[in-house]
Amino acid sequence: MSKTLIIADLHLTSVEGEKLDLFCRFCQAEAANADQLFILGDLFNTWIGDDISLPDYHVAINCLKELTKSTEVFVMIGNRDFLLGKRFEHQSGCKLINELHLLKHNDQDYVLVHGDDLCTDDIDYQKMKKVLRNRLVQLLFLSLPKKWRLKLSGEIRKKSVEAQSYKSEAIMDVNQRAVDALMAKYPGANLIHGHTHRQDTHSSKTYTRHVLGDWSTTSGNAIALGETLERLEIH
Repeated sequence: MSKTLIIADLHLTSVEGEKLDLFCRFCQAEAANADQLFILGDLFNTWIGDDISLPDYHVAINCLKELTKSTEVFVMIGNRDFLLGKRFEHQSGCKLINELHLLKHNDQDYVLVHGDDLCTDDIDYQKMKKVLRNRLVQLLFLSLPKKWRLKLSGEIRKKSVEAQSYKSEAIMDVNQRAVDALMAKYPGANLIHGHTHRQDTHSSKTYTRHVLGDWSTTSGNAIALGETLERLEIH
């Protein structure tokens, strides 16, 4: 029986610490015994280009490289690390996958997304995302010196944190109509996503929505697909 693990929202930083240690232990233990690992966005808290960020995250990259000797690792970009590129793939051994990804496990289909596209009530965020995901904007940003990229990314993050302090919890969660519209395209499938950090399971008449939580310095969480779907707590 094949085993697939799914995680999201680790928000690893370039500073070595307890969360990075937790992730590396996870790679060496649980993940090394799985056939596949899917990371559904925001593995890294900030990624300002492969040329600059790869050396900053060398410990995590080495853990992933070692893991890929036994396990296929698929990485989906999130709203924090959407500039992951080909050099990341080469050095980590991971494969970048598009959002959305349709996973078939046994007789069940799963729609895998990061989840931010479903937060349609957060209009300001969706406008900003459209700008930041523009390919020309990204190429311009990646052409800038390191200190400018660091300054710009810091300012964008600061404004994002300030904006979130004024937003309601409902606005920053998924919009049910958006979720229903997405799942109507994939009858019989269930949904797995992250981004909102609201770990839970939501059942409807036609599908089940499994939400992954974020990771702290002392604990993480995963969904394991084996004979059944199980939730794992990582310590």
